[in-house]
Amino acid sequence: MYLQPLTASLSEVVVTGYESNRPLLETAGALSVVGREVTQRFDESSLVRAVNTVPGVRMEERATASYRLSIRGSSLRSPYGIRNVKLYLGEIPLTESNGITNLNLYDASNFNSMEILKGPAGSIYGAGTGGTVLLEPRRAAPGEKQFQAGATFGSFGLQRYTASASVSSEKQSLYLQYSRQQLDGYREQSSMDRETLMLTSTFNPSDKSTIQANLIYSDLFYQLPGGLTQEQYEQDPRQARGGMFGSVAQNASMNQQGINIGLSQEYRFSDSWRNTTALYGLFRYRDHPFNTDYERNTNQEYGGRSRFVYNTQLGSAATTITFGGEYQRGFEAARTYDNNQGRADSLRTDDEVLAKTGLLFTQAEFELPGNWIATAALSLNDTRYEITRLHQAPGGSPYQYSRDFSAVLSPRVALLKRLNEQVSVHGSVSAGFSPPSEEELLTSDGALNQELEAEKGINYEAGIRGFALARKLSFDVVAFHFRLRETIASRQDLSSIAVFRNVGATTQSGLEAALGYTLLEDATQPVSLLKVWSSYTLSHFRFRDYQKDDTDLSGNQLTGVAPHTLTAGLDLATRLGLYLHLTANYVDEIPLTDENTVYADAYLVAGARLGLRRELGRQFVLDIFAGSENLTDQKYSLGNDLNAFGGRYFQPASPRNYYGGFSLSYRL
Repeated sequence: MYLQPLTASLSEVVVTGYESNRPLLETAGALSVVGREVTQRFDESSLVRAVNTVPGVRMEERATASYRLSIRGSSLRSPYGIRNVKLYLGEIPLTESNGITNLNLYDASNFNSMEILKGPAGSIYGAGTGGTVLLEPRRAAPGEKQFQAGATFGSFGLQRYTASASVSSEKQSLYLQYSRQQLDGYREQSSMDRETLMLTSTFNPSDKSTIQANLIYSDLFYQLPGGLTQEQYEQDPRQARGGMFGSVAQNASMNQQGINIGLSQEYRFSDSWRNTTALYGLFRYRDHPFNTDYERNTNQEYGGRSRFVYNTQLGSAATTITFGGEYQRGFEAARTYDNNQGRADSLRTDDEVLAKTGLLFTQAEFELPGNWIATAALSLNDTRYEITRLHQAPGGSPYQYSRDFSAVLSPRVALLKRLNEQVSVHGSVSAGFSPPSEEELLTSDGALNQELEAEKGINYEAGIRGFALARKLSFDVVAFHFRLRETIASRQDLSSIAVFRNVGATTQSGLEAALGYTLLEDATQPVSLLKVWSSYTLSHFRFRDYQKDDTDLSGNQLTGVAPHTLTAGLDLATRLGLYLHLTANYVDEIPLTDENTVYADAYLVAGARLGLRRELGRQFVLDIFAGSENLTDQKYSLGNDLNAFGGRYFQPASPRNYYGGFSLSYRL
């Protein structure tokens, strides 16, 4: 399988989204899959290019390894980092109880696949109006005994090394992976260095029980070049932010270490009943000199998730009932200091933050006569923050604060009709509830934003997916309309700190389409595979009831969202092992201010990867490859700073660059 979706994959690939464990053709919802074959189209130094093949999803990199993920425009409240999108690693939440996800701690090679659920899916996965991403970690394949090592070298000092060992038997499996990535960077003050060590294992102590364990350790360092004004961007895009609080002078950078440990068990009581329970612990340390301050944070967190699944028959309808709950508790010791040329100086704030979040959920799925599948789901979500401001305690003023975002019911109703063996249509209505993250309530300048309210919205969508023309053509098209209230947006203040406020409401209507066509697929022919594919996103996103000072911004385009994006590609493989991947990505102009007075230019970038994959005898497999990104040598900004103070909107991306490398596998 080369790219998702394929001509046959819509009916064959089984997805876990919405707890359905059904083929994609029988899943009611906007869902896309990014597999290993997609990430391997590129150099695997980043997830950005692979994720951006998916319609309705946008991933950006403000600085090397500084990810921002947008599903249907959700980056409006994410000036940096990943917020309002819930991520899981297998059964384990990667999104912490404070609403933040540190995806940059992980390497692209850690994941076997990504299932991306678009729009609110709170009925199963908790609070959120953006979407949910289910990451499946790499594991040893059944019967596999293999060692693998690889290296990649590229422009701007890219060095990437990976090594793994996997052993699998009937009762157990073990997968161990180490990766190291270094980059000097295209811009001044933009280098990075990351090491990850991952261990995943599976045990089958009995026919009824399957136990899985994950451990991932990461040590990450990257520099922050900072945003540029239009004049600086045109003059020299390689420069870092200058001035009194310049990125070089202040050593703006991120040092972060983390360890994530998870344990889950699926127990099958009978053919009708089963339970999956997961427990996890997370520990993270951050040392972060920024242009205008210096942050040092320590996090520790634990939590769990448990769900029961019951299969029964209600009359003529096969029925699956799922119910369970999830709980997360995180504690953070957060201190900010003056930044004196990259050194921590006078203490500004000293806070302890206790975050608790939980949900109860239930879902019923009915297989009705006439090839109908109906789903009804409901969850109860609750989030609470307790903040202790220790630096205020000696003065006798109040120093303990709590904010409880009361429990909210989030329903979801979906209906799917299987028209025939090749085509299905689906529709759904779902509600979303998204409380502010800790960094939105407690900004990095030490201000406590007590007036911020949770977002609430309702989403309507309908779609059709399937294949035609003798299964050569695959298609997946979804239209949606999302109405969001108490929308949270960000703006930079005088010190470049992001501050947040509710801005009334937004309406977000759009169309997402993925198409693929197989011209040739025959392993016996010299050219064994030739496919073309594309994905397109239309985003008609507008502010409603948005009054900013004396200006009415209702009707303006939603900040940071391109009206049109288009990605297309070609896959070619030969019987001798030669392969070629071509990818092109077009992004329309993007409004960078709520007033729609400044736009980032539209751009078109393209990439190519050429390789040779051959078996050497019975035990070795060699893959040699070379490639290039931004073949058009386009000047563009990937990860714009929205509503930036001083006009520092632009984070220039790399020009044309090259890479090459190899992977060697030894099978016992």
